Amino acid sequence: MYIKTEFLNKLFDGKKNMTTYATKPSDIERKWYVVDAEGVVLGRLAAEVAKILRGKHKPYFVPNLDCGDYVIVINAEKVKLTGKKLTDKKYFKHTGWIGGIKETNPTRIFAGFHPEQVVEKAVERMISRNPMGRQQMTKLKVYAGASHPHSAQNPEVLDIATRNPKNKRSAL
Repeated sequence: MYIKTEFLNKLFDGKKNMTTYATKPSDIERKWYVVDAEGVVLGRLAAEVAKILRGKHKPYFVPNLDCGDYVIVINAEKVKLTGKKLTDKKYFKHTGWIGGIKETNPTRIFAGFHPEQVVEKAVERMISRNPMGRQQMTKLKVYAGASHPHSAQNPEVLDIATRNPKNKRSAL
């Protein structure tokens, strides 16, 4: 991975002192990635996307700063769920009224107006539930179809399906 020479000069400034380098917000560089979710297993996709949103793939990761990159997920409606999760998995939400708990399953969500909610929820549940986690989730852009409006950012293609044979499954 390419690291800026200024960054390395800050780390090793010619001295042999034993100081620990602390990443500052000015040292963080953000990149844009586009991920095609067609045929990829939902949990494996969500784990990789959450890692990139947090910035854990970077050599200067620190847990107290938002070091993550932007991720665009396309074809979210074509993501695969293994086993009987398509019918047996349940998502709950509450209206705020007494007895107002509502439940749904992925089959109804994929057939509805916002099939990208399945991917958003899977990634959201792998990110910390605190102010920094909410800030990291704003860098996630999920689209049901193959097109997205972020071509001006020149996103790099990130192929999660070919990283591991288990990442891509056929229809069950």
